[in-house]
Amino acid sequence: MDRNLAVVERNIPFVQGLLEPYFSRVEYLESEDITPEAVKDADALLVRTRTRCDASLLDGSRVQFIATATIGLDHIDQAYCQAHGIEAVNAPGCNAPAVAQYVMASILALINRPISQYTIGIVGVGHVGSIVERWARQLGMRVLVNDPPRQQAESAPNVGMHHGASSPDNQWSTLEQIAAEADIITFHPTLNPTSRHIVNAQFLSSLRRAPIIINAARGPIVDTPALVEALDAGLVQHAVIDTWEGEPSLDPELLRRAVIATPHIAGYSLQGKIRATRMALDSLSRHFGLPRIEMAETAPDGAASKVSAAAIAASYDPFVDTAALKSDPSALERLRNTYPLRQEVPDLAR
Repeated sequence: MDRNLAVVERNIPFVQGLLEPYFSRVEYLESEDITPEAVKDADALLVRTRTRCDASLLDGSRVQFIATATIGLDHIDQAYCQAHGIEAVNAPGCNAPAVAQYVMASILALINRPISQYTIGIVGVGHVGSIVERWARQLGMRVLVNDPPRQQAESAPNVGMHHGASSPDNQWSTLEQIAAEADIITFHPTLNPTSRHIVNAQFLSSLRRAPIIINAARGPIVDTPALVEALDAGLVQHAVIDTWEGEPSLDPELLRRAVIATPHIAGYSLQGKIRATRMALDSLSRHFGLPRIEMAETAPDGAASKVSAAAIAASYDPFVDTAALKSDPSALERLRNTYPLRQEVPDLAR
């Protein structure tokens, strides 16, 4: 298969020098420099979320393969790619352990009682939510989970209760129950029309325990003005925000009120970046019929199987990244692109 040019977003780590044996040319570009002219002769693109892959970029190009070294596909027009014979792949779950680390470390940084005395509501129990669920149960928390698509799929004949189920406490919960009973609510649904602004005025007005609200998933999950009003009204005790509507711009009112406010780095672990690049390279090798492209770096396949509150708290301090963003809100992109990749939560079972 002809392989003339691969265009790679410069900030994807661990990839430089690995594609050159297989492509006539490899160009490493900043996301803003990945233009229609730059990709016109490219066969493959390796990108991150800041590169929008749609007709405006791809029309008239020879691109046949796109890999995003991220879990999200929001920036790729999948219908366009399908219609034009372009394979588009992501790296599902690559940074889930890091996002779970961010969520649990933020919780531990904010609570003032033993963690076992808290009820956590998890909305979206996929790659990230299932790790948060497992760790929260290990730490003795009461856990409420909500994921209607998964609940519907697992209620089909011959499909049992979801993976964490072991007692009546593990049944699926409604959003209404979570709003009424949870001290902490963390959101991890896929972004779609149903989940967009799931944290809205109606939901926030139904809260009964002034919970901590965490969004380390997608910015548009939160209706920003509604959350600001809820914080001012005391309906929400604390907001933990890593993903923002309108990035790279962010709302200054929410930034001021959020007790933890970080520059979209919840998933930025060393191991997560290794997994993402590994998955992108494996997909590229399969598409072009190449031998497996070897990386020097390795990472565990998944999250720690056994954790402790002390190990989680010691692994990450969210207030450091909060101070950096609050001191210069315009630096969100720079802080992301120069972020010193952290180590994930150690596995006490190893």
